[in-house]
Formats: sequence, structure tokens, C-alpha cells
Amino acid sequence: MNSLAPPLLCILETALYVDDLERAAAFYEGVMGLPPLHADGRLRAFNVNGRNVLLLFIRGGTIEPVQTGGGLIPPHDGSGQLHMAFAVTHAALPLWRAHLEGAGIEIEGTSDWQRGGHSLYFRDPDGNLLELAATPGLWEGF
Repeated sequence: MNSLAPPLLCILETALYVDDLERAAAFYEGVMGLPPLHADGRLRAFNVNGRNVLLLFIRGGTIEPVQTGGGLIPPHDGSGQLHMAFAVTHAALPLWRAHLEGAGIEIEGTSDWQRGGHSLYFRDPDGNLLELAATPGLWEGF
């Protein structure tokens, strides 16, 4: 481990890979309530509470480098059922459960963590595992 590494601020972007951009965008905007930041034929970007960006790419659609006006984005991709977690307050977790169930979203699992956090798990339309994690109490310091 390099103790001389400069500090990091946060994870700015998280990417998921989907089979249908329109269907996925409808889910993340409509069910998850994320405001769109950008949409084109290659990706959709969503604002997560003014702190993070969720990127949705067509699965297999980013395996070639992309030349932008400002430089080159190297290839990337993901397959399978990927996982990501959204942090919520403890008070909001039951509201989210009711919201998801009202939208016909199946809650696949829950977990009560040793540090006092609680999680519930469900899937997006592409099978990615999403977690709503009531924090603090999941990880040390989170």
C-alpha cells in the first residue's frame, strides 16, 4: 500500500451495463427518482443527490475507445449481475420499501448489520443487484 498516494475525495461515477438504455433510464428516473444529467445513444447519466453520478451504458457498447473533443476514453465493459448500493437514512428505509413494493419491485433480501445499519436488496430491469443501505452502521465510519 502506498502511503504517499495523494488524497481521494470520493467515488464520482459508478457505471452499470444494461441491455436497453430506455428501459433502464425509465427505471432509474421513474422508480429511483434520479434526475437525468445526460442522454445520448451511448449512455445515460443521472445525478445522485448532487454528490455522485450513475452512468448507464449498453452492455458490450463500450468495448471500443471513444474519442471526445477533449481526449480519449479507453474501453470498458461489465457483464453479469453487477452490484451497487445507495445510502439512505434509517428513517427513509421503510419508506423506500413501501415505494418499491408499490412499484411492483420485489425485495429479494434484507440484512441487519452488526454496526447497526440495515440493507434491502432488489434488482433493476437488467438484473443488477441494487442495495439501499441505511447508514451509518454498515462499514466502519459509514
